[in-house]
Amino acid sequence: MALLLLLVMLTACAAIPQDLSGKMLTFPQETNTAYVRLTTTRQVFSAVTVCLRSFTDLKRDHAPFSLATLSAANDFLIYMKPENNEFHLHSKDNEIKLTGQDYKLNTWHSICATWDSVSGLGQLWLDGKPSSRKFLSSGSNISGPVIIVLGQDQDNYGGGFDIKQSFVGMMSDLQMWDYVLSPCEIQNYDDEHNFTPGNVLNWSALNFQIMGRVLIEEKQKSCIF
Repeated sequence: MALLLLLVMLTACAAIPQDLSGKMLTFPQETNTAYVRLTTTRQVFSAVTVCLRSFTDLKRDHAPFSLATLSAANDFLIYMKPENNEFHLHSKDNEIKLTGQDYKLNTWHSICATWDSVSGLGQLWLDGKPSSRKFLSSGSNISGPVIIVLGQDQDNYGGGFDIKQSFVGMMSDLQMWDYVLSPCEIQNYDDEHNFTPGNVLNWSALNFQIMGRVLIEEKQKSCIF
């Protein structure tokens, strides 16, 4: 009975949202065991917008954000190929290639990705600048139960991590909405100016669990003299 009570208490504590305002997640090494798992009660999505900020020196492929369901390991995946200056956006295990963005290493970037099941269009915004809108997948929603992971690419539901696709660097300000943000709203996020927090995932009230070596630190900012 005492053990059951302890497990209930631990579960309740883990479910308390945390305010990560002014914080960043640091992924300090290549690994296929370290990641952050995010929790949401939303399980069906007819549209998605995910925004985050990241800083890395990786030239190889990596995946900062991965959403998987039982029916599709890549139900919504942001995948980066810095060596080719490419972003790949996945939904329902379909993929589009987005090129021509000015992606630089060792720089904080804001990254927003959108998808809508009605039009089927996906788009990526880097530092407030849009990619071309391309057909990704239409006709069906993302339907849970979902597993959302930061720092790894799920090659199967909740796992299948590849060390050579792991994210190494810093990440902050994650937000997720169950609709497509307007260009003005994405610009407000990029400028850190009065944007509406995510109604699925909100950096200021985030349910998450850290697996392996991922650190919560104060976000590094430039000094002003």
